[in-house]
Amino acid sequence: MATAATKKKSYDIHQISRTSNAFINIFFWFYSALCVIPLLLIVGVSLSDERQVLINGYKFWPEKFSLEAYKFLLEDWQPVVQSYGVSLFVTVFGTIVAVVMMALYAYPISRRDFKHRNLFAFIMFFTILFSGGLVPFYLMYAQVLDMKNTLLVLMAPFFVQGFYVLILRTFFMNSIPVELLESAKIDGAGELRIFFKIVLPLSLPVLASVGLLVTLGYWNDWFLSLLFITDNETISIQFRMYEALLDIQYLSSNSQAYSAILQANPSFQMPSETVRMAMAIVGVGPIIFAYPFFQRYFIQGLTVGAVKG
Repeated sequence: MATAATKKKSYDIHQISRTSNAFINIFFWFYSALCVIPLLLIVGVSLSDERQVLINGYKFWPEKFSLEAYKFLLEDWQPVVQSYGVSLFVTVFGTIVAVVMMALYAYPISRRDFKHRNLFAFIMFFTILFSGGLVPFYLMYAQVLDMKNTLLVLMAPFFVQGFYVLILRTFFMNSIPVELLESAKIDGAGELRIFFKIVLPLSLPVLASVGLLVTLGYWNDWFLSLLFITDNETISIQFRMYEALLDIQYLSSNSQAYSAILQANPSFQMPSETVRMAMAIVGVGPIIFAYPFFQRYFIQGLTVGAVKG
């Protein structure tokens, strides 16, 4: 006869009950829906007829399909494609350089045997609390460094960001075993080899997280184009969409300018609500593919960075 102890189901303090698991799943399904539903609404409105939107309001499924918003936005498609190329290059190249530079700064200040690590950590922390202001920032890049109308000026201000440096430093201090670094030194590895062959492969989770945030910062930036770009060839896609929005607002508020356009082209109908949604779709475009890319390396970094006994 089995004893009561063997009949009693073992209980794990870390185990989640079925009720709690169901509640957590429902909560995250609901939260995910709140994130996805607005995007579906934007897509539906961008594919709708402007008159139907003005009469009946926003609908998830267009009452009358229309591509006029995209035709209006992409009528002069060459500058849009050029701005896409600028944003893609700045985002990809800038993210790679920024992550490497910040990791190179964070690694020495994470080493307890580095004599001046507290000084350099304070310098980086100080930049989070205080900044030089907009005027010195503009004068430095526009006049001192003479970077106006260059791709470098769209990347350089984001190369080193204090908050991300401190995140990397914390990860290096808490997640990279000191014994591993010491054993590599005993085997004859130099600091650069230790950094690139050992530290970076073990730090893929934090590098992927920082890389994703930096990527979003580069892709969504339009302010640097407003400050430093005066030609029509080096502006980012976000700033070009911003200019298109300003043009639409101007035509909507200036009846004389709109009347002049109608006299030249009586069949012209300027979309307003639908073109705003189309601008959001065009602007968000390729950045959606960054999420699965970084998620892949994030999961891979979790397995590579595991300490095995």
